[in-house]
Amino acid sequence: QIENTFEAECNLNILHITFVFLLQNPKTKEQIENLVRNGMNKELRDRLCCRLTFGTAGLRSAMGAGFCYINDLTVIQSTQGMYKYLERCFSDFRQRGFVVGYDTRGQVTSSCSSKRLAKLTAAVLLAKGVPVYLFSKYVPTPFVPYAVRHLKAAAGVMITASHNRKEDNGYKVYWENGAQITSPHDKEILKCIEECVEPWNGSWNENLVDTSPLTRDPLEEISKIYMEDLKKICYHRELNTKTNLKFIHTSFHGVGHDYVQLAFKAFGFKPPIPVPEQKDPDPDFSTVKCPNPEEGESVLELSLRLAEKESARVVVATDPDADRLAVAELQENGRWKVFTGNELAALFGWWMFRSWKANSSKEADVKNVYMLATTVSSKILKAIARKEGFHFEETLPGFKWIGSRVKDLLDNGKEVLFQHPAGRQAPPGVAPLWHRIYTPADPSAPQFLLTARVGRWNVECGLADLHIPSVSPVLPSS
Repeated sequence: QIENTFEAECNLNILHITFVFLLQNPKTKEQIENLVRNGMNKELRDRLCCRLTFGTAGLRSAMGAGFCYINDLTVIQSTQGMYKYLERCFSDFRQRGFVVGYDTRGQVTSSCSSKRLAKLTAAVLLAKGVPVYLFSKYVPTPFVPYAVRHLKAAAGVMITASHNRKEDNGYKVYWENGAQITSPHDKEILKCIEECVEPWNGSWNENLVDTSPLTRDPLEEISKIYMEDLKKICYHRELNTKTNLKFIHTSFHGVGHDYVQLAFKAFGFKPPIPVPEQKDPDPDFSTVKCPNPEEGESVLELSLRLAEKESARVVVATDPDADRLAVAELQENGRWKVFTGNELAALFGWWMFRSWKANSSKEADVKNVYMLATTVSSKILKAIARKEGFHFEETLPGFKWIGSRVKDLLDNGKEVLFQHPAGRQAPPGVAPLWHRIYTPADPSAPQFLLTARVGRWNVECGLADLHIPSVSPVLPSS
């Protein structure tokens, strides 16, 4: 048994031998041996003398060789720690199983891809007799927590670095409630990782995913049920089928294209027009400096250009793992407005409550209705709640806190209409909420001129001085 050397004196020779001995990936092994041959001790020390920190968001780092990088070995070690901790927490872990999803990231120089890391994650658990729900194709990040809850799995992992730079990858962990883990789970998992750093028999056997009877593919079931659930918040599908409004969608070289097409279909809209240069997965994100929809003009240039060519009024952008959204609208003055997350939250919150009132029975109690936001978000939802009489709660920033609280409320029979996790981007899953953005009298006219909509709420709620922070500019249409 090889002992964990990180708390001992940092001996580069011992660490080099340890890493190479534990590793079976020739690409990352070669990276370390090249550094040794060239006497690059500082870089060796940086790569080998510290371990990835396992936090409440899981792991995130650059892909490459070393104990502080995302690679085959560190993912195997992390999954072994996860197994050990989950076995302790759930007596029925082997019955409930584990969900694994992945995006389209990859790095040739380290032979490291999200799909390969997902297979190795599954192999660790399959070798221990745990059923694994491994998606057979790349999926949006929200599919993993959704699947964890729907399939009643003990936990799940999504291999993704979301909208971060192309060199990065990550290991997002979701608990049985569908939310990312909170403390003390992260600290306990880290302890378990450090107790089992040597790969177990079978941990390297990624072929297990093709041969084990415990491997299950949830893709078809989850895609179908997810889209069916979306229809439950579509209140004017017939009207949607008649609109002349055109949408442009960019998936920023990630996973979003196919799933956004399905979501629009679920709501009765014509398919959004994809940005061809950014439609298909590309781990190099070759047309954008940063694949983050928050960046505004610099990443939406191709989308806005296509929108003008196609006479489209609305641009929708999803990040590479399709868990955040940006929206731009062509204004009456011919300029493009890129909405902030706070502005979109005001719109979606207003619409969800308006729809709830219009479709609820007379016996429905507004006191049973909740909306949530984080402490760093706009206070507009709080103002609407005070005006309309439903409950509003704030949580600490982060999906994990809101997700946990939403689950608690639902378990206690409450109705959660909307949650808003941050101020700069829209929350995951809101892209399909374009179920009625125009007036019934004129299906071709957009109804989410947000400045006017929010301004009206400010007056009605007695908040004339409430300002929603904006980080996105109004862009010229030319």
